[in-house]
Amino acid sequence: MISKELSTTLGFAVREAKKRRHEYVCVEHVLYAILNHETGAETIEKCGGSPEQIKEELERFFNEKLTRIDAKEEYVLQQTIGFQRMIQRAINHARSAEKSEVNLGDILASIFQEKDSHAAFYLESEGITRLDVLKYISHTAEPAKKAGPPLGPSQKVFKHADRKTKRQKKKDPLATFTTNLLKKAADKKIDPLIGRTDEMDRLMQILCRRRKNNPILVGDPGVGKTAIAEGLAIQINDKLVPDLLENCELFSLDMGALLAGTKYRGDFEQRLKDVINALESKENALLIIDEIHTVVGAGATTSGSMDASNILKPALSSGDIKCVGTTTYEEYKNHFEKDRAFSRRFEKIEVLEPSIEETSLILNGLKPLYEKHHGLKYTAETIEAAAYLSDKYINDRLLPDKAIDVIDETGAYLRLKGKGKRKTVSPKDIEKIVAKIAKVPVTSVTSTDKANLSSLPKRLLKVIFGQDDAIQTLTTSIKRSRAGLASPDRPIGSFLFMGPTGVGKTEVAKQLAHHMGIEFLRFDMSEYMEKHAVSRLVGAPPGYVGFDQGGILTDSIRKHPHSVLLLDEIEKAHMDLFNILLQVMDYAT
Repeated sequence: MISKELSTTLGFAVREAKKRRHEYVCVEHVLYAILNHETGAETIEKCGGSPEQIKEELERFFNEKLTRIDAKEEYVLQQTIGFQRMIQRAINHARSAEKSEVNLGDILASIFQEKDSHAAFYLESEGITRLDVLKYISHTAEPAKKAGPPLGPSQKVFKHADRKTKRQKKKDPLATFTTNLLKKAADKKIDPLIGRTDEMDRLMQILCRRRKNNPILVGDPGVGKTAIAEGLAIQINDKLVPDLLENCELFSLDMGALLAGTKYRGDFEQRLKDVINALESKENALLIIDEIHTVVGAGATTSGSMDASNILKPALSSGDIKCVGTTTYEEYKNHFEKDRAFSRRFEKIEVLEPSIEETSLILNGLKPLYEKHHGLKYTAETIEAAAYLSDKYINDRLLPDKAIDVIDETGAYLRLKGKGKRKTVSPKDIEKIVAKIAKVPVTSVTSTDKANLSSLPKRLLKVIFGQDDAIQTLTTSIKRSRAGLASPDRPIGSFLFMGPTGVGKTEVAKQLAHHMGIEFLRFDMSEYMEKHAVSRLVGAPPGYVGFDQGGILTDSIRKHPHSVLLLDEIEKAHMDLFNILLQVMDYAT
């Protein structure tokens, strides 16, 4: 149960007590023996303590606090209660950890729990904690060193000097848990910031304040919040900032690295405190936290409320460090605003979606980077087409992110398919990629689909007989909408097909979808005669089961945004359905 090295160490402690003529063998004798063992001394050093300093304190304790038995007097060495408790705790700890034997590390950790002992006091005065010892012995994967007799004086001096040279220095927390954005900017590893003059001016204005100089960029995903924060590094590197910010150092916090490997309680808090202390030691440090809502609740346990945001609060309010955060409207409302004490330390800057013209300027600024990467040339018409078509057809994302993705994917598409033959990206290539992303036919995206629309009535009349007037009215309405004369917020067309059974109402909708090359979605309204069944189409209201699962109709439209939707047998549907259709036909939402 007890390891060989521990048995040797305990024997040394007993012999040392007898040698010094002490009546009892106590916890301090065991610590002295541990310090004279190679493994024990190394553990103390790795945890940040000085074995020689502790030994000096123990020598003073032995000489001043413990009485010596006269050499002529016979006595039997006794164990103190503290000594016995220490051994028992170490055995219990080894059993709970399912270890086959008790070793030096378990005894050393047990000493800390003997609060009234001088041994625990000497260890803690060196800045060592029980957690440090437990972390070291659990992370050390080396096999146990062969136990031997305690080292002689000359050996100890040599070994101690050798360990001093190998002592593991504490890593710089900024190098471990943050990224130096100024260095990235100097190495040209950050994409340039195009436009956003108003937002950047507001950002610098807040950073120049004396107190609460912490801006937070809030906006929808993809509008360029992170680009603005990183663009600040470029402006500081290029000396395009006020005097107060010229010597700033920018560090981007890596929350993943901060949380990774935090096995024990207190690890995360210690890492974050180390980062804050390192930032405070610098004169002009600026911390950037992307997705800052992740710090609210980060590192918290079920038994306490201490999380990353509470650790950051004092430093932020005093102005010792400056912080720039980025988050979305939804996350700001759900997480950030709930912690009022944390959110009041930040000044909100709203980042809105740029217009098509501003997006074109952004794409022109980024164009050289993508031309160099793909080995292609983007024309001015290509850039304008990417901004316009992505805004018109890709509705689930925002500019400029979706437009940048379009030109990037178009370059990758031509590079792989063309095998280097073509060197220029044309608007037609942009149309193909937009059609793929938006899941619509290429003919719907192109501006030259006049031939397709002009021949649509003839093609429909070839497959639908006896409904010439209905088809003519239908196709005329579609042409009018494609010409841009209809409201852009409404569906392309809303039609009510009336007539007896078997005249071709459903078939017209099917053939229309087929000849226009888009998806055909059919819902039988006879299944929605009950009031509660209507919620299946658009999803349950908040507070009801299935609220987060969406509706059958809404999910289908999200999956196929360009489609022909047929509500068959609509006269059988519940009246509540018609109220929903009013909104859909007015605003297509």
